[in-house]
Formats: sequence, structure tokens, C-alpha cells
Amino acid sequence: MLHSALYAGIAMAFLAVQRRRAARAVGTDAGGLADLNRQIRHHEVPREPEEQAAVRRLVAEQLDQMERARKWLPYWLGAMGMVAIGLLVLGAFSGSLVFPLVFAAGMVALCFWVLWMRRRTLERLHWMRRALQHE
Repeated sequence: MLHSALYAGIAMAFLAVQRRRAARAVGTDAGGLADLNRQIRHHEVPREPEEQAAVRRLVAEQLDQMERARKWLPYWLGAMGMVAIGLLVLGAFSGSLVFPLVFAAGMVALCFWVLWMRRRTLERLHWMRRALQHE
């Protein structure tokens, strides 16, 4: 239980640092960053020039971050596949395939969900970039 709390604390600190860095790059606070992300998700193009500039910076920052992460995606997917295959092999040797099959199915579902969310986020960001260019 202590390890879970430690890992959760590390993950929360990592996310807080990421959010603070993104807010600083955009020029707003954490609440403003959440509002700008909501506008992007809901395809709401801001009318005020200051908000448009902030959304432009946020879209550029997120697209840049996703472009940098793109090169690591095949390695991550490969690692997840290796873990699932390794667990299936261990399950086959131990004689119990129920847990390894459920885990492998969950791993495949997780990988497809990550790819789907990435594609959806890219579509939203590109849509907002095009909408702001026409404003």
C-alpha cells in the first residue's frame, strides 16, 4: 500500500509539473489552461484576440509535444506487446492461461485505446489550428 501511495505521489507530481510548464508556455494559469483545453475539445473558437493567441500557443505546444512523443510510440507498443507475449508464454508453461489471456486482451485494448485517443486529439488540434487561421 505504501508503494502504491508513493507511485501515485510521483505520478501526481509529474502531472503537476507538466501542467505548470504548459500553463507557463501558454501564458495563463492552471484554471485558464483547463478552460482552453475544454474549448479545444468542444471546438469552440475564441472571439477575443488574447484568447486566440493563447489557444494558438497551446495548440502549437501540444502538437509539438505529440510530435516528439510520436517517435517513442512504436517502442512503447512493442514493449506492451512483449509483456503480453511473455505473460502468455509463462502462462502456457505453467498450465494456467486464464489470467494471461485476460491480461493480453486488456493490453491489446489499452494499445488500441491509446492510438484512438492520439488520433482523436490530433484531429481536434489540427481542426483548431485551421479554425484559428481563418479568424
